[in-house]
Amino acid sequence: MENVIQFINVVKRYPLYHHLGAGIKGLIFNPKKAWKMLKERNYLAIDNISFSIKKGESVALIGRNGAGKSTSLGLVAGVIKPTSGQVIVHGRVASMLELGGGFHPDLTGRENIKLNASLLGLRKKEIALKLDKIIEFSELGSFIDEPIRVYSSGMLAKLGFSVITQIEPDILIIDEVLAVGDIAFQNKCINTINDFRKKGTTILFVSHSMEDVIRICDKVVWIEEHKIKMIGDAGEVTTAFIKAMS
Repeated sequence: MENVIQFINVVKRYPLYHHLGAGIKGLIFNPKKAWKMLKERNYLAIDNISFSIKKGESVALIGRNGAGKSTSLGLVAGVIKPTSGQVIVHGRVASMLELGGGFHPDLTGRENIKLNASLLGLRKKEIALKLDKIIEFSELGSFIDEPIRVYSSGMLAKLGFSVITQIEPDILIIDEVLAVGDIAFQNKCINTINDFRKKGTTILFVSHSMEDVIRICDKVVWIEEHKIKMIGDAGEVTTAFIKAMS
């Protein structure tokens, strides 16, 4: 099978601008030194990571908070670029990287479905045909016509995931969305993810729930302190991770 996602020696750094050392005086009297300090102060999110994912694989990224998981997803989605190295992605990507991503707080749930679906590549006619199915899946009832600023985190997750169900991505990225919402809806989402898997969609999943990781994924990439710690079978890697965390 062909690789649809490749990380080749990927490094991602974020600049830190909040501290100038000697402060404004240093910036005025020694601008070169101050500028060098600014450039050198950064946060290393990913440190020389390499791995590949084949078409149709379901892969989880696991690790402690701040390890670099969400940064990796952002690189695949194309919302951020690597500092060095290459991230190669083949195919149409749909992603849920954060609750409310792609939504406008002052628009209603119904209006945000249309907005989010268009951002994910659906045409106006397609959205009109799929709108009722999306609303039904969301289980939001009369709240669908309320502005989403009044929604709970669980309701936002329902709205966002409902839009995902009606598109046909080559690669589906999901970041911690199943951590919110009720158990019945979480199971409904997992069933939908498994339907995507049966269709050959490549799944890239981040979760702190090892139970969900095992239910959804064949393979796991464990990221520890911004580097890859282990890659392999979902059961083997999650067992090693749980042991290390305890």
